[in-house]
Amino acid sequence: MEQIQQKKQTYNNNNKFSNIIFTAIVSIFTAFLVGFIILAISMILIRGVPNLGESLMTPEIRFSIELSLFTSLVSTLLCILFAIPISYGVVRTEFIGKRIVNTILDIPIALPPIVSGVALLLLFGNTPFGHFLADLGFKFTFTVKGIILAQFFVNVPYMIRILKSTISDIDPRIEFVSRTLGCNKIQSFFKVTLPLAKNGLVASIVITWARSLGEFGAALMLAGATRMKTETLPVSLFLNMSCGDLKLGLAAASILIIISIVSLLIFETLGGKTIFKM
Repeated sequence: MEQIQQKKQTYNNNNKFSNIIFTAIVSIFTAFLVGFIILAISMILIRGVPNLGESLMTPEIRFSIELSLFTSLVSTLLCILFAIPISYGVVRTEFIGKRIVNTILDIPIALPPIVSGVALLLLFGNTPFGHFLADLGFKFTFTVKGIILAQFFVNVPYMIRILKSTISDIDPRIEFVSRTLGCNKIQSFFKVTLPLAKNGLVASIVITWARSLGEFGAALMLAGATRMKTETLPVSLFLNMSCGDLKLGLAAASILIIISIVSLLIFETLGGKTIFKM
């Protein structure tokens, strides 16, 4: 009996020691990565924030902020217009090729943004299709419209993915009950589904807007980097750092970092737990 108790005590001690070692390893890796991120971001904020007020008074930074806000808001509205019905349809409808459609919708997420930009440039550039759209007044190459299109192309799949996760968490029986009580599909969608998906919808809008605000690669390829014309905040950061103007470059970087942090906090609070469930 004493031997059994001793073995049990030894086993428990070994388990406790193993648990302590495992917890210590996880804590060390987590602390290292968190510290590394904080240190890297702090280097920009420490040097950029003190000159932020002065930089905000320059015409270039003010133009880049205004253009970034305008293009990101318009592209986010377009993302909402497409993402809500597509997400609902893909989640609630069974059809042949559903997995293929889901894969195609996710392709822009996997592509490097600069590759997406090249694809858009080849499609809307010096092609019959591009010339046809230009004749109708929709010229996307090296214009503000191109920035909006690039932001939309890169970010709408991300919003769709978030909304698919949100809608899939809503019990379809609730919608069925609403239809048995007299609602048609449209009424059930607006009166039941959307209110229940409110947190996820708001979270997806915030994170999509923040990603649009910081979009660079695809927009650079399609719209170019022309000062005071297609100069968004990321483009301003790129141009000023390339020219050695650290004050304006770090100011643009600080603005983007502050917006990103606030957006992530809102996103995590409202719907961050449901993004990658699908």
